[in-house]
Amino acid sequence: MAVKTPFLATDGIVQIFDEKDNFKGIVLIERKNFPLGFAIPGGFVDIGETVEQAVKREMKEEINLDVQIINQLGVYSDPSRDPRFHVVSVVFVCKAYGTPKSGSDAKQAYIYKLEEIPFDKLVFDHAKILKDYINR
Repeated sequence: MAVKTPFLATDGIVQIFDEKDNFKGIVLIERKNFPLGFAIPGGFVDIGETVEQAVKREMKEEINLDVQIINQLGVYSDPSRDPRFHVVSVVFVCKAYGTPKSGSDAKQAYIYKLEEIPFDKLVFDHAKILKDYINR
């Protein structure tokens, strides 16, 4: 009998700073695949890589930025958090410099000030994740 387990993903709350280390906002992507809407950039962990390696790779692929991991925000595992299938995500807070440019699964990448996050347009459980981030 085959063993079925949830998929493992990682997401990055990427804090953007300017050259003088002033906080500009966080990166959200507009997804080009189902479910459509805005999301924190992220993706699945590949066989043979750590979640830390995966978040750095995914940020490079999705928003074309090299990130520094600041800390782990948490693990999100509600079976209904992703409408496609059961996905467990390890979420990291990251720091980056520069302008995000969309790649792979991202239709467009944006920098949002915390008070301008479009919570009503976020997919998955990313509104909860971002509220956890802001409240911490």
